[in-house]
Amino acid sequence: MTWNKIVCNYRELQLIGTLSGGQSFRWTHDKENDEWVGVFSKTLWKLKENDDCLQFQVIGSLLDNNTNTILAKKENTKSDLDFRKLLENYFRLDMNLGNYYKEWSNKDELFRKACQQFYGIRMLRQEPVENLFSFICSQNNHISRISSMVEKLCSTYGEKICEYEGNIYYAFPEVEKLSQPEVEAELRKLGFGYRAKFIQKSASQIVDWGGLKWFTSLQDMKYKDAKIELMKLHGIGPKVADCICLMSLNHLEALPVDTHVYQIAAQNYLPHLRGKKSVTEKIYAEIGDHFRSLYGDMAGWAHTVLFCADLKKFQQNDNCEKEDTSKPKKKRKKL
Repeated sequence: MTWNKIVCNYRELQLIGTLSGGQSFRWTHDKENDEWVGVFSKTLWKLKENDDCLQFQVIGSLLDNNTNTILAKKENTKSDLDFRKLLENYFRLDMNLGNYYKEWSNKDELFRKACQQFYGIRMLRQEPVENLFSFICSQNNHISRISSMVEKLCSTYGEKICEYEGNIYYAFPEVEKLSQPEVEAELRKLGFGYRAKFIQKSASQIVDWGGLKWFTSLQDMKYKDAKIELMKLHGIGPKVADCICLMSLNHLEALPVDTHVYQIAAQNYLPHLRGKKSVTEKIYAEIGDHFRSLYGDMAGWAHTVLFCADLKKFQQNDNCEKEDTSKPKKKRKKL
């Protein structure tokens, strides 16, 4: 299958930091070929990077039954351009990240050091239904188990997209499917524990409040008002609400605070918080407000870079290159 290209300087998008940093749980990395396979927008994608472009293939899609045939034609077909736009929108490629990195580096020495290696960390623009229920699964959980739960939701309640290399891929289920009364008991049998109730009850609330139109109304609200509305959902606390605001509702000042983020703040910015036994509501607000005062209305995005830089799995990745802006790169190192 032909690879399609989107012009994108390699410092504007780093796939490993963006797709493995805990934002989305539906991407897998083929290290041997340095390719990524994942699902979003009811479509199965394959991605890889080069110095000056992002390459992609659409393996299968519920958006167009003739996807593979269309993408084999000339690059400027209407459907091809539509898939490009989906990908550009997903990675927010309309935003010049280099300019923001410079701004944040001038405000914060720790960011300046972190971005030398963790350039191109993008804030994904995710579909709110998938994002919300994925982060319900994330509560008191680790990434591999979160990914497993998300895939169980998709295979049980989502529509089949296609088969590829021995695997069946599914779209994320519609919120109406998750709202059915029997869903809680079914998910408990699948190992979701207390999260089963949160998923079914929250889905039922969203349907009652207007479904996708309700999410659209949250985008039009101020950040703090949208967060309050999200926390009315069953089992949704401040952290998950902030994840939805940041990753799906375009409230880029939202800053999810967990134990890991607390440690970053206490060790580097707010030393009086060191040694606290738990992240109270007051501490949560103080940490978020500190980074918003430091970085401005994109504090959540800026802090995501610090979060990635602090994760041991990235620190131990020997393939991540160090910054050297004195000369243009002739060959891009694999990440």
